[in-house]
Amino acid sequence: MASAPERPRLTIIVPANNEEAYLASCLRALMASEPAAGEVQVLVVANACTDNTVEVARAFESDASRIGWTMQVIDLAQPGKLNALNVGDDMATGELRVYLDADVLVSPPLVRMVFAELTATSSPRYASGTPRISPAKSLVTRAYARFWQMLPFARSEAPGFGFFAVNAAGRARWGRFPNIISDDTYVRLLFAPHERKGVQATYEWPMVEGFNRLVRVRRRQDQGVKEIVHKWPELMRNEGKSATGPGDLLLLALKAPWGFLVYAAVGIAVRSRRASDQWTRGR
Repeated sequence: MASAPERPRLTIIVPANNEEAYLASCLRALMASEPAAGEVQVLVVANACTDNTVEVARAFESDASRIGWTMQVIDLAQPGKLNALNVGDDMATGELRVYLDADVLVSPPLVRMVFAELTATSSPRYASGTPRISPAKSLVTRAYARFWQMLPFARSEAPGFGFFAVNAAGRARWGRFPNIISDDTYVRLLFAPHERKGVQATYEWPMVEGFNRLVRVRRRQDQGVKEIVHKWPELMRNEGKSATGPGDLLLLALKAPWGFLVYAAVGIAVRSRRASDQWTRGR
């Protein structure tokens, strides 16, 4: 008698550096996910944490067990998100991979829908959900976020910031994560537009509060893209987003004038202020 086919396995890797203020909400949302048609492993890779990130993560191990998932918390002394991602990959048992930032909130159907998308083909597949910017407290960030969400990249299919996933053939596109600024941009550009699939399920991604923090993060984002253009110029053919010309910006400015002014002011500040090599968090 033939044995039953092995169920697909999904590993969710969550790198975390001093995330005690955000990680509980992230994991609570993750544990509220609708069942996926396979086995799920969660790896929280704490790196150089000096707060209670590890303790917060371990408090959710029983929740994972109750829904039939396995969960492990890895406590690394060495800092660095890219190293944490590589350690997570080394310990992953699933052929399908989700990479989830510790401040992102997934909606209940997201894991299930991404799981289905990744197993729909044996060809390389990159998948993500529909991002939503978390409600901001400051007027400046609310205006910036509204305009930013209108830009072609934010409206493209599966932009993947904060949450992206690949199947086994997709994960074979690269080896270890290189030590770069923008891991999500790098992985997204390893896939042609037709290989990237977005699902309707949403996730919430926070934006930093206040003008100066927006400038620091925007500069870091720009540096990340420039780094990829310099090191892997051939990847830019996979960008797939339409260019935003002056006419397009004018139309967007008419729709959200205050947001356009804030967005433009941030861009001017990025170009006028001296760049820093210091790591800037995404909030």
